[in-house]
Amino acid sequence: MLMYLIVALALCAVAHADDWTPKTGEEIRKIRVECLKENPLSNDQISQLKNLIFPNEPDVRQYLTCSAIKLGIFCDQQGYHADRLAKQFKMDLSEEEALQIAQSCVDDNAQKSPTDVWAFRGHQCMMASKIGDKVRAFVKAKAEEAKKKAA
Repeated sequence: MLMYLIVALALCAVAHADDWTPKTGEEIRKIRVECLKENPLSNDQISQLKNLIFPNEPDVRQYLTCSAIKLGIFCDQQGYHADRLAKQFKMDLSEEEALQIAQSCVDDNAQKSPTDVWAFRGHQCMMASKIGDKVRAFVKAKAEEAKKKAA
């Protein structure tokens, strides 16, 4: 068990020290597909996620945790990496403002919650912030753009 912990901490440290870059839209899509295969969701849950509604349910939490880990923004030993969150989701905010928001949502899991609960808590905080507002506006604009192209 101790060896597992040491290896896990080392992997987190290496992952955090690398030359991480924000993921492209295509990379994010691939990660979502992979995580959906690993963590199947009901049609209702998928519909809710498409509408940026994130029910606090084990399947949804595990899917979001998978996505955050594969995006490289969350590690099950250290939690969210505020610097990476800021770079990935700053939208049209300055990186400094995005970093302040991300830092306010990061916690050290002092309550020792399961990993999926810990990741979900940070996700909910980010979605309740100015970054979440920007994400919702972006998704809405993309949906309207897709409707116009289809018409």
